[in-house]
Amino acid sequence: MAYEVRNQSTIIKFILVGFSEFPQLQAPIFLLFLTIYTVTVVGNVGIIVVRRINPKLHTPMYFFLSHLSFLDVCYSSMITPKLLEILVVEDRSISFNGCMTQFFFGCACVITEMFMLAVMAYDRFVAVCNPLLYTVAMSHKLCALLVGVSYMWGVLCSLILTYSLVRLSYCESNIMNHFCCEYSAILSLSCSDTSFSQMACFVISTFNELCSLLIILASYVFIIATVSRIPSKGGLRKAFSTCTSHLTVISIFHGIILLLYCVPHAQSSWLLVKVDTVLFTVMIPMLNPLIYSLRNKDVKETVRGLFYAKLHSLQLKFR
Repeated sequence: MAYEVRNQSTIIKFILVGFSEFPQLQAPIFLLFLTIYTVTVVGNVGIIVVRRINPKLHTPMYFFLSHLSFLDVCYSSMITPKLLEILVVEDRSISFNGCMTQFFFGCACVITEMFMLAVMAYDRFVAVCNPLLYTVAMSHKLCALLVGVSYMWGVLCSLILTYSLVRLSYCESNIMNHFCCEYSAILSLSCSDTSFSQMACFVISTFNELCSLLIILASYVFIIATVSRIPSKGGLRKAFSTCTSHLTVISIFHGIILLLYCVPHAQSSWLLVKVDTVLFTVMIPMLNPLIYSLRNKDVKETVRGLFYAKLHSLQLKFR
C-alpha cells in the first residue's frame, strides 16, 4: 500500500484529539456545532432551491452563487459530521484512507471556492462596467466553462497535495492534535522528509491565493472606477449594492485563510489553529447563505413567497 513504511511499524489509523482537553464543554460544543451545521445545510440547500424556483434568479450571478452554496454544503459535510462524532463517542479514530479522503475533498472544495469567488468578482465587473453587454458577455456556455475550470483546478491541486501526504511515512505517534485531517496536523505526524510536501503546499497555496486575489482586486478596481463616474448618488448606491455581499464573503474567506496559514503559530498554539479551522470549516459555510440572503431582495421575496404559500396550504388542509 502507498502508506506502508519499510522496516518500521505502519500507522493504519489516526486518533483525533478534538476538544477533549475541555471535557466539561463537550456537550455544549456538540449542540452548538449541530445547530450551525443544520443552519448551514438548510441555508445553502435553500439558496439552490430558491434559485431553481424563481425565474428571476436564472442569471449568471445566482448560477455562481448556487455553486458556492453547493461547495459550502460539501465542505461542511466533509468536516462537521466527524467533528460531531468525536465529541460524543469514545472512539476518536479515523482510518488513514478516511483521513486522506477527508483531506482531498476538503482541499478540493476550498480551492474551488477560492476561484468561484474570483469568478463572481469578474461577473460583478461585467455587470457594473458593461451592463448593456452583460447577457452576451456572460453567456451560459462561458459561465459553465468558468465553473468547470474552477472545479477541475481544485481537484488537480488537491490531488497533488494529497499525493504529497500519502507518499510520506507515518511511523511514530498517531495522535493528531486536531478535530479533522488538516494539512499541518497530518504533516506533524510524519517521520520522513517533508520538504517536498511543504514546497508543494507553499507553491500551490501561494499561486492560488495570489491569482484569486489579483482577479478580485482587478475586478473591483475597475468597478470602483466605473461607479465613481456615476453622477447620481442613487445610481452609485444601486451599482455598488450588488457587490457588498460578495465583498463581505471575500473578506471573511480570505481573512481567515491568511490568519490560519500565513500567521506563524508556535507548536504549542494548536488550540488557536483549531479555533481558526472551526471558523473556516464550520462558520464560513453557515455565514455565506445568510449574508447573501439577508442582503438580497429577490432571494428574500422568493423565500417569503414560499413561506406564505406553505402556510396557506396548511390552513386549507386543516379547515
